[in-house]
Amino acid sequence: MKLSVVIPAYNEQDSISETLLSLYKTLAREGIEHEIFVTNDNSKDNTLQVLQQLSLQIPTLHYETNLGPNGFGYAVRYGLERFSGDCVAVMMADMSDDPEDLVRYYYKMRETDADAVFGSRWIKGGKVIDYPALKKTINRVANLIIRMMIGIKYNDTTNAFKLYKRETIEGIKPFLSPHFNLTVELPLKAYVRGYSFEIIPNSWTNRKYGESKLKIKEMGSRYFFILLYCMIEKFFSRGDFMKKKTAKTTSVSR
Repeated sequence: MKLSVVIPAYNEQDSISETLLSLYKTLAREGIEHEIFVTNDNSKDNTLQVLQQLSLQIPTLHYETNLGPNGFGYAVRYGLERFSGDCVAVMMADMSDDPEDLVRYYYKMRETDADAVFGSRWIKGGKVIDYPALKKTINRVANLIIRMMIGIKYNDTTNAFKLYKRETIEGIKPFLSPHFNLTVELPLKAYVRGYSFEIIPNSWTNRKYGESKLKIKEMGSRYFFILLYCMIEKFFSRGDFMKKKTAKTTSVSR
């Protein structure tokens, strides 16, 4: 099962090398067939030049520049339309996500044949390092609201770091979110449309370089829009978008 890793990158010249080298070494050590797909989201710094140099060291690295429209959601969607693997993970370019967790996601999917694997930083075994206090408060409140309104038994929907089968990604299209609300759209659509998922703990570490691209003040209404959309689909679509069940065939002895 080939693994693709989609990484959006905007002005990540200081972080991208450590991120990609660590990711490649981890996956290569495990012998996991993979590709690393980086969407350079029209960066204004030297991210593109750094990627060009890294491609000489990382044989599984593929990168393309998204000329526009730009934004986190568009950058991820660009990669989700072009990856080549049987399953795909979304990871950040700033080393906030641990490649060792991705290995655990991958093996969990192979073990259980789940349609997706979701990480949680807020269950036993999960951890956060240097998580800003205000961001943590907003995160926990937002996830509580999502759980109450959608009914999902999962406490870290806003966590972007997840793994999906190719069939799952195809089944939750079309994508609507141009910004960070895509991190909510993907898992909620998968849940509402009947795709199975496993939950395992993961870790998160605050970036060492650069600044976060998430602008909390701008995102409230966008998250709420996606939440309402998924609620409407769940309660009023009459199952029109549900995962198609594969009929099981049985052999009959004669």
